[in-house]
Amino acid sequence: MTETAAPRLLSADELEAVLRQIGGERYHIHHPFHRLLHDGKLDPAQVQAWALNRYYYQASIPAKDATLMARLPTAEMRREWRRRIEDHDGDGDKPGGIERWLKLAEGVGLDRALVESAAQILPETRFAVDAYVHFVRDRTLLEAIASSLTELFSPTIIAERVSGMLTNYDWITEETLAYFTPRLTQAPQDSKWALTYVKQHANTIEKQQAVLAALRFKCDVLWCQLDGLYLAYVSPGMIPPGAFVPGES
Repeated sequence: MTETAAPRLLSADELEAVLRQIGGERYHIHHPFHRLLHDGKLDPAQVQAWALNRYYYQASIPAKDATLMARLPTAEMRREWRRRIEDHDGDGDKPGGIERWLKLAEGVGLDRALVESAAQILPETRFAVDAYVHFVRDRTLLEAIASSLTELFSPTIIAERVSGMLTNYDWITEETLAYFTPRLTQAPQDSKWALTYVKQHANTIEKQQAVLAALRFKCDVLWCQLDGLYLAYVSPGMIPPGAFVPGES
């Protein structure tokens, strides 16, 4: 079945196939900004803008996950989801993804306090990320879990990003990009659990259509953030008032 066919009740494997089709078509690996980033065609200020804005997304993930975890009905499920929060927040002894992203931001020349403040992020970033947090808070548990399934596709973009940036930017080091190394194992583990849950619980046409819409929405969240970066820092260069201006911050 294709994504555009008339809705019918899908088998679990058919549902997975359509989910993967959505990611294949809509994941932000195809966005022009990412193509420029990975191919070494952005200047340092444009990379800084990406790191600054992406931090707001990274820092919002644990808050999103905490609202979802509170709705899970069993201790076993909550332990599974709590691991995601620790992956980003750290455990108090070992730093998590947020701290590693701050190191990335510092590695590309940004001030840590500026990044943490989120004072100069683009409105597209703020609106898209906040919409995602609210989606997970307000929609059904099934939709909330399904929206995380972009992680099915993240190892590919991570591998491409790290390889491309190290090859094409001589001022970026492996240490700067250390954020991404744990995600190569964390993301597949997270997406495997979420996909299993979705395939087991999306057992009506209506639930399956909601699951597919949730993944499309999440792809839109990621795509919208890159739209903002492209319009502000690539072409036509329309930086909105209050947003990061290279050389002035």
